[in-house]
Amino acid sequence: MDVVQWVPAALGLLVGFLLALTGAGGAILSVPLLVFGVGLGLAEAAPIALLAVCMSAAVGALLGLREKILRYKAAMVMSATGLLLSPVGLWLATQVPNRPLSALFALVLFYVCTTMFIKARRELLGLPVDQSAGPPCLLDERRGKLTWTLPCFRSMVVAGGLAGFLSGLLGVGGGFVIVPALKQVTNLPAKAIVATSLGVITCVSMGGAVTAAAVGRMQWDVALPFALGSLIGMLVGRQVAHYLSGPRVQQVFAIFAAMVATVMLAKAILGF
Repeated sequence: MDVVQWVPAALGLLVGFLLALTGAGGAILSVPLLVFGVGLGLAEAAPIALLAVCMSAAVGALLGLREKILRYKAAMVMSATGLLLSPVGLWLATQVPNRPLSALFALVLFYVCTTMFIKARRELLGLPVDQSAGPPCLLDERRGKLTWTLPCFRSMVVAGGLAGFLSGLLGVGGGFVIVPALKQVTNLPAKAIVATSLGVITCVSMGGAVTAAAVGRMQWDVALPFALGSLIGMLVGRQVAHYLSGPRVQQVFAIFAAMVATVMLAKAILGF
C-alpha cells in the first residue's frame, strides 16, 4: 500500500472503531475526517464515506438478521424510499458550493452530537427514555411480527426518504433519522431497532455508493483503503466494545464531534 493510502486507511480504522463503540452515529465523522485528513471537498468525501458506512453497517445488519432481531419488512420499506431519494441528494451535492454544503453538514453534526449527549446523560442519571405519543406499530409477540398501521407506514416512508436524501447529500448513514423514527412508531426493543437501522443504512449507503461509482465520482485510491480500514476498525472495536462502550464514551465522542463541527462551521463561514 502506498504511503499516501495509509492516511485514509488509518482514518477509516478510527471511524470503524468509533462506530463499534458509539453505534451508527459514529460513522458521521467519516466525512470531516476525509475533508481535514485527506483534503477532499465535501462532495468528494461523501461517496467514500458511504462506501465505508455500507461495509461496516452490513456486518451489524447480517448479525442482526442471524439473530432474528432485524425487522426486514420495516427495513425494506425505509430502504425503498431512501434509495429513491439518495441519487437526488448526490446530484444536489454537486450543484451546491462546498462552503454552504460544509455549513449544512456542521449543523447536522451538531444535531447528532446534542442528541447523543442528552441521551447518554439521561442514561447515566437513570432517567426514563422519552416516549412519543405517536401511533405505535406494535410488535405482536405471538407472531413475532409488527402489526402495521397507516401512520406507522407513513412515518417509515418519510424517515427512509429523509435518511436517503441526507445520505446522498452529505455522506451520512442516516441512523440519526431512522433510529428515532423507529422508536416513535414502534415498540421494538433497542437491539432490534439498531439492527433494523443498520439494515436500512446498508441498503441506502450501498445505493449512494453505487450511483457515485457509476457516474465516476468515486475516488477509488482513497475509498478502498478507507473502507477497508473502517471494516477492520469496526471488527476490532466489537471485541473491546464491552469494556469501553457506554454512555460516558458516547458523551466524550459527542464533545469531540461538536468540536469538529465547530471547526467545519468556522471554516465554511470564514473560509480559512
